[in-house]
Amino acid sequence: MAERPIKISSKGISLWYGEKQVLFDISIEIFVNRVTSLIGPSGCGKTSFLRCINRMNDVIPACRVSGQLMLDGLDVNSQNTDVVDLRKRVGMVFQTPNPFPKSIYENVAYGPWVHGENNRSKLDAIVRRSLDEAALWDEVKDDLSKSAMKLSGGQQQRLCIARALAVEPEVILMDEPCSALDPIATAKIEDLMHKLKEKYTVVIVTHNIQQAARVSNYTAYFYLGKLIEYGKTSEIFERPREKSTEMYLTGRFG
Repeated sequence: MAERPIKISSKGISLWYGEKQVLFDISIEIFVNRVTSLIGPSGCGKTSFLRCINRMNDVIPACRVSGQLMLDGLDVNSQNTDVVDLRKRVGMVFQTPNPFPKSIYENVAYGPWVHGENNRSKLDAIVRRSLDEAALWDEVKDDLSKSAMKLSGGQQQRLCIARALAVEPEVILMDEPCSALDPIATAKIEDLMHKLKEKYTVVIVTHNIQQAARVSNYTAYFYLGKLIEYGKTSEIFERPREKSTEMYLTGRFG
């Protein structure tokens, strides 16, 4: 399957919330500069696995993970892993846009500032680059002091993407990034994903099967906490190997 270097590799990842096991022995290889979609019915473990990649599950009480998850040779789950640095390398965009109640400029500059960048000219350059990469610069360049809360939902989501890009991550995780957006805003985010993979590795959770087909190079189908099938998106959609995958993709359940 490998056409490019492997960016993320999981071997036997299992996850529990208290006594409840929600992931079972997930092994997958995610490739550099590609979009990988995680699909499957609600509650199948897609988001739980996504959150393993940058250890967002750490904030959930009684969450326990076993198995190995590597990012460019770094053992993500090692006690020696610097979680702050990990989350700088692996940015995340959530289901609902969550801009800070600050200006557009301050939203994007916040991450670099927290990581020690205080030079105004450098921050200006970072803000412009990030907004440009998020396809938002032309829309807001004259309103950088405007409250981010006054942007439309689609603009807020692209602002959140710009905020993630500002700290120069290597991987961008997106958890249902278009579920709260209208079709026009969704199309802009999808166009953006195609451009982002030129520089970043993108992993997206989506319930929208058509979206997975449109934006991703690889697709992983999850069901009941297990990885049922994984491969190139064209092969998964046109020639699924597993009956369960075919039934989900044709709308017979899920």
